[in-house]
Amino acid sequence: MTAAFEVLEKDIGGRVGKLKIGDKTIRTPALLPVINPHFQVIPPKMMASWGVEAIITNAYIFSRSEEYREKTLIKGLHDVLDFPGVIMTDSGSFQLSVYGDVEVTNAMTLSFQEKIGSDIIVPLDIPTSPDAEYNVAENDLEITLSRIKEGISILPDSATLAAPVQGGRFLDLRKKAAENVDSLDLTICPIGAVVPLMESYRYLDLVSIVKAAKSGLSQSRCVHLFGAGHPAMFALAVAMGCDLFDSAAYALYAKDGRYLTPHGSYHLADLREFICPCRVCSSHAPEELLKSLDKEKLLAEHNLLVTIAEIKRVRQAVTDGVLWELLDERCRSHPSLLSAYREFIRTDKSIYKSEAVSKRRFFYKGSEHCARSEVIRYHSMLERFSIDEKVLITFDKKGDRDDGSVFFFKPPFGPYPPELRETFPIGQSEIPTWDEDMVRTGAKGLKILIQNNPDSKFTIRCDGNWKTMIEEEISPYRANYEII
Repeated sequence: MTAAFEVLEKDIGGRVGKLKIGDKTIRTPALLPVINPHFQVIPPKMMASWGVEAIITNAYIFSRSEEYREKTLIKGLHDVLDFPGVIMTDSGSFQLSVYGDVEVTNAMTLSFQEKIGSDIIVPLDIPTSPDAEYNVAENDLEITLSRIKEGISILPDSATLAAPVQGGRFLDLRKKAAENVDSLDLTICPIGAVVPLMESYRYLDLVSIVKAAKSGLSQSRCVHLFGAGHPAMFALAVAMGCDLFDSAAYALYAKDGRYLTPHGSYHLADLREFICPCRVCSSHAPEELLKSLDKEKLLAEHNLLVTIAEIKRVRQAVTDGVLWELLDERCRSHPSLLSAYREFIRTDKSIYKSEAVSKRRFFYKGSEHCARSEVIRYHSMLERFSIDEKVLITFDKKGDRDDGSVFFFKPPFGPYPPELRETFPIGQSEIPTWDEDMVRTGAKGLKILIQNNPDSKFTIRCDGNWKTMIEEEISPYRANYEII
């Protein structure tokens, strides 16, 4: 059951694609709700009716369950869970690290997953704590890599084996792990042991780890971010290049009386109005749900529905080329997400290489957008413009042939020839009243044009409010210009 991953649409680092497992296909980005057969409040069959195409469960739980082990070995996982789509099984490495069950080996769990009909099998990787020392993380990684290779050797060719990328908080180990699993030519590569980072709002560390892992993986790999189940962070994770997510948050939050939204969570007891049109919220008031005997089940239904909806919203944003706008909106919901967003924009330039050249729109929403890929790509284009010996850069969009080459000015992009006024990104960009950050970024584009044309004489007809700033940006570099 070899897997194949096809990318259909791209925006930032995000991809909309198709993951084919045998005769089943998942649309990505995709959510895999976590299923615990002993405490399942929403039947997997009902999830399938809501558009869930894949779920994930725990092989360790099934292998140790008196109620389910033999039944699942006989009937198969799909029959027992009554789910027609893709089923991924985690090996239970976290449980083993907690309970210390030395009787379970990697070969045993791989064999068990294959026998019960798992569509995606996970080896017994070592989920290194983010706080572990380097030598521990390095040793854990070597064990994980050896167990992935063991899985390749003992599983039939028809099986789909996932290759976890471990390495703790150490970026060189994460990259090394990614390069090693990439060389094994396995399609699905989960980034593991990041749940503690998300639980403690260490999104800055998460951005660095995902970036390091992605740097060692080819674009043909389908990347699973283990344990990333809160809808508020899907846009960021997809923008970084993650394709699969698994979530137990819908059930865990419901058990704790918490109500999920795409921008955060609330305690049910604090709500006076429901702010969601799902079937649960449209048929219950908060105080009614709070007193209901089915509170946990109904709250879990809402949590899962809103999580599914956010995955669909992210997919549509990638298709429409407006993931930046959704990402900006979601990451302003929490200071830690905003810090991670800013770090992502500042440091991850690799995503721009594969991004679409033309998009639906560019909405400027703040200084962070000065570092968007569209701005960086446009500045690189300025190096290739052919211009006359005399050049006019005008902020008022007025010029004639006697001025030589005429460029207009639109921040944050900078100078542009009139011929590009209807093309992306100039013609499809909406910007508010100019601010200092966008004008300074546009001036950097002006500097690039001047530096790459040392034989041309530039006249910059500038609004008086911005003359000082323009001078600050370009004066240290060349003397072949005047600002009027």
